[in-house]
Amino acid sequence: MAVLSAPPRPVRDRVRPLARAGADYETQLLLEYRRTRDPRLRAELIERHLPLARRLAGRYGYSAEPFDDLLQVACIGLIKAIDRYEPGNGAKLTSFAVPTILGELKRHFRDKTWALHVPRSLQDLSLKLTRETERLSKRLGRSPTAAELSEATGFSVEQVLDGQQAGSAYGASSLDEPLDAGEEGSAPLIEMLGADDEQYALVDDRLEMLTAWRELPPVQREVLRLRFVEDCTQREIGDRIGYSQMHVSRLLRQALSTLAEG
Repeated sequence: MAVLSAPPRPVRDRVRPLARAGADYETQLLLEYRRTRDPRLRAELIERHLPLARRLAGRYGYSAEPFDDLLQVACIGLIKAIDRYEPGNGAKLTSFAVPTILGELKRHFRDKTWALHVPRSLQDLSLKLTRETERLSKRLGRSPTAAELSEATGFSVEQVLDGQQAGSAYGASSLDEPLDAGEEGSAPLIEMLGADDEQYALVDDRLEMLTAWRELPPVQREVLRLRFVEDCTQREIGDRIGYSQMHVSRLLRQALSTLAEG
């Protein structure tokens, strides 16, 4: 005959008797979860600390990332903190969870949101500058200069400029995106990029020239080389190959004429 086991008691029923005895309810939740790894206990701990995750995600509201995505990342950090937390280590769960959640948010920005690879130090610098730029813009009523950002952040002007330039790698535009999104029929960016290389038109001419060059007598090739590569005068060429200046002139005309016809 089968023995029916009693249904599991609700989470709160298992913890509250201890709380009534004077123990802290959240501490007992953590101790019980540490012992049993009951997912229902973890779910309640997550629910109790969602405001913390929401508040930390809100710190990055200046970015272009949707808040729902940031909150999801913050919740992942919260779950990791709950799973790793050791009750009785002297620190509250919130104190342990804050750096874990912030670390998860920073990794999200570093690894998931940048269109191009940028060193971590420049990513962190760019994010700090973005936050400070927003703060100063509200106070000044205009965009701050590099010198003002340098004074406010303690970074040099060169570092500020590097961080701002790195920020341009955060997002990327599609080549199929219209140049003027508000204008109907605007040409996509890809159609505006590049141009025909004028050197392509010379390829056939250069091939024909090379063929004609190879058919020249060796003395004519040498005369052309001395004249147009070494920039020798006709007299200097004559002295080097043992011909008169008049003969050199005639060789040049013949060689150029042959190349032009070829």
